[in-house]
Amino acid sequence: MPRLIEPTTTLHTAWLEARDDWGPGVHEDGFGLHADDEVETADGFAAWVRRLRTESEAASPPVAGRVRTTHWWLVEGDAVLGGVALRHDLNDFVLRVGGQVGYGIRPSARRRGLATWALGEVLSTAKAEGLDRVLLACADANAASARVVERLGGLLEDVRDTEWGRTRRYWIALQH
Repeated sequence: MPRLIEPTTTLHTAWLEARDDWGPGVHEDGFGLHADDEVETADGFAAWVRRLRTESEAASPPVAGRVRTTHWWLVEGDAVLGGVALRHDLNDFVLRVGGQVGYGIRPSARRRGLATWALGEVLSTAKAEGLDRVLLACADANAASARVVERLGGLLEDVRDTEWGRTRRYWIALQH
């Protein structure tokens, strides 16, 4: 049974296996991994996990240009299947390009409905936090992600060229 958990150092090896499933140099949406994060060593991985947890704390001011973000890992047993992140606020970048929710499922775990399930869980969290709607963005060519967002009520606002390429932007209303 899949579940969402906070990032944890206990899954270092499992996380590396998930990362390797994507392949070298591939961006894993939903994990909050930055180019300068060092995740190979136990110490580097622990520092990254600490950063992810700190980013979710309302009392911790976000780094300039970023917003408070909560990260979860999608796990089944002790396997990491994917990641999902909720950006609690909008700034220029989130509004223009990134969207408030990012998610990714490792290639070997796709086509099981995991992205739809995980996004639904995060939308429930966003609603419980008082958000009225959330913005989601995906690459225009990512038909699978577009289907997930549309399945959960996403209404297409536009398709635009961004620094991340041609991007589809959707709003999902959260009924209170």
